[in-house]
Amino acid sequence: MTKVHPEAPLSSSLAEYCTSKQETFTMWMKSLVLNSNGCTVFDSNGKIVYRVDNYDCKCRGEVYLMDLKGKTLFTIRRKKFHLPGIWEGYRSTGKEINPQKPGFQVRKSSRLCRGRSLCKVVVGLDKNQPHQYRIESLSSKSSYKILDKFGRPVAEVKRKQSTCGVVLGEDVLTVVVEPLVDHSLIVGLLVVCGLINRKM
Repeated sequence: MTKVHPEAPLSSSLAEYCTSKQETFTMWMKSLVLNSNGCTVFDSNGKIVYRVDNYDCKCRGEVYLMDLKGKTLFTIRRKKFHLPGIWEGYRSTGKEINPQKPGFQVRKSSRLCRGRSLCKVVVGLDKNQPHQYRIESLSSKSSYKILDKFGRPVAEVKRKQSTCGVVLGEDVLTVVVEPLVDHSLIVGLLVVCGLINRKM
């Protein structure tokens, strides 16, 4: 049976969520909890680093991105009564989240640009770290690029291939995150993509 995780080594500095080298993760759009929806993210050593488990139903209005031990990193909420869809992510600091200060906001674009649907992302709404990103959906709903405001890629997502070149199912993705980019944030944005595409 083919392994779902890649073989290349990865630094184990999980506490900082940001490293000085390019990182590769495997995102499996399945929960490891029986009869639950969500996703599981593995590092390149095959260790679980992030997970989302929805115990009730698909596409809930609120989900939690957690680490392996169940510590909530982001609470992701869909804003009700907004067209197009708006999702906000609140970074957990160990205390209750402040609903007035989301860490990021994803706004689904209602237009198409050269056949690619776009999502606009605003990060650091608390003014400490304002960044803007754009999510481009490529050839399929399982392929994305996350670009900064200058059009430079900060992360790329595509269907995973095994070491012998076999393309795995649409629910197994390779996530490549560029150096000095917060990979917990990138996973949070990809969770929103999964919710938009009704995969969780």
